[in-house]
Amino acid sequence: MEIRNLGSSGLKISAISYGNWLTHGSQVEEDAALACVRQALDEGITTFDTADVYADTKAESVLGKALAGERRDGLEIFTKVYWPTSPGGPNDHGLSRKHIMTAIDGSLRRLGTDYVDLYQAHRYDYETPLEETMEAFADVVHSGKALYIGVSEWRAEDIRRAHAMARDLHIHLVSNQPQYNMLWRVIEEEVVPACEELGIGQIVWSPIAQGVLTGKYKPGEQPPAGSRATDDKGGADMISRWMRDDVLERVQKLQPLADEAGLSLAQLAVAWVLQNPNVSAAIVGASRPEQVTENVKAAGVTLEAELMTRIDEILDDAVYRDASFNASPEKRDFS
Repeated sequence: MEIRNLGSSGLKISAISYGNWLTHGSQVEEDAALACVRQALDEGITTFDTADVYADTKAESVLGKALAGERRDGLEIFTKVYWPTSPGGPNDHGLSRKHIMTAIDGSLRRLGTDYVDLYQAHRYDYETPLEETMEAFADVVHSGKALYIGVSEWRAEDIRRAHAMARDLHIHLVSNQPQYNMLWRVIEEEVVPACEELGIGQIVWSPIAQGVLTGKYKPGEQPPAGSRATDDKGGADMISRWMRDDVLERVQKLQPLADEAGLSLAQLAVAWVLQNPNVSAAIVGASRPEQVTENVKAAGVTLEAELMTRIDEILDDAVYRDASFNASPEKRDFS
């Protein structure tokens, strides 16, 4: 497993990180989830990412159970705060001091640990002053409940403001967690340059576009039974933007390039995001242990510049690049 620093910090993480969004406590039964985590550990993955909102806190609980008994110093455990969890009262969401202080204690209890290595703001909160949010994060760090802080899907200008406040509060804002893959490149224009300047690394989610970049979805055909595109618990909604024949046809044209590189399409997709020097890690999920084994083979792979150019030529206007897609929602609907 390739090991990288998270941004310019001293924290070292596995280039392939294991995430349990849409799987643990939701799509995947607990025994299967535990088997996937065991496989991740066996493959050298040390970094595990979750959030309190995943499966309404169940994902954290399953991950905590799966990691129980492991040497804590040998793991990097990340979680997030922002979205509401049950029972969903007026203070059960956002980045207010009240919610952050309550949420971190709940996450630690479910994860079975005294601290998380990285505590992330899952979205930007337009209804809470940023100063209040950052001061609360500082208290979480200074109390020893988190070592570093990060953000997810924040705009470049908000990352800059938060980073300046973090320095004044003597805490380390080291990461951003955006969606990023061959088809979704909205961070490249503004977020990546800002983060490179500030020493903030990207921990990217959906490197295989929720499975579309594996090539298993064929143009003109129904999605395979049991795939994410058939999941009625959120997976199908997230993948819908890619389920167009014009996109799926382009993905199929990537297969010869993957063959030339000696990779599967999924490995090619994960390796592609890891070529970006601002990417510290790619988060992969799994419903079966063999999927973990498949994805980790992308770590340490170098793709030639000519191959990267050919990928761009094939995908062309199927790629989302508009930086405005990166913004956190300005109006929140938690109903």
